[in-house]
Amino acid sequence: MNKGFANFVVCLLLALMGFVSACQKDDSSNTQAVDQKLQAAKADSALAVESPGNYLASTGSLKLKLGDSVYIFNASQDSVAFVSMNVGNNDYFGITAINKAHNLSFGISAKGAAATGVTRDVEGSQLLLNHDALHSEQYSLTQYTKPGDAGKIQLTAYSADTILARGTFFVFMAKDDKKDTPIQRVEGSFELLVKKLSK
Repeated sequence: MNKGFANFVVCLLLALMGFVSACQKDDSSNTQAVDQKLQAAKADSALAVESPGNYLASTGSLKLKLGDSVYIFNASQDSVAFVSMNVGNNDYFGITAINKAHNLSFGISAKGAAATGVTRDVEGSQLLLNHDALHSEQYSLTQYTKPGDAGKIQLTAYSADTILARGTFFVFMAKDDKKDTPIQRVEGSFELLVKKLSK
């Protein structure tokens, strides 16, 4: 699988998981409809998405900075999920978030298994900002860096008691894939909590 396609697939899966988590937090009565859509998406794809490691955070936050702007997702009101999946023979993990107003979303993923104390290279990332019905911005992982230089995710704590995931990240993103497009460094931190995790 080439890198561009892998990035697309990972971001697509993160967006799908974010959509599911947003729908679950907005209206639990739609659970059956969401499950049906997820099953249909799986059936249409050759990719197997495993779900045991996927959790919707109940409290905590995801903070990110782009230029002079700071964006904060509050897990008690926004939908913030930690996602673990298997694509082919590879493990991935990441975070996907959609705010309550559905005008801001972010996803970031790394290749490898999630664990306390690991630092992984970023494999995919996307930031969507909808300012109004006519104005939006989209940033994606830049392809104009050397392998391993596009960004890092560091997990300082993972799956322990009420801590779903805690850590930091940075990633280089651009508004399009043209070589002369300015690259932006996006950096952030997260501390996502849930009710006590059962091992």
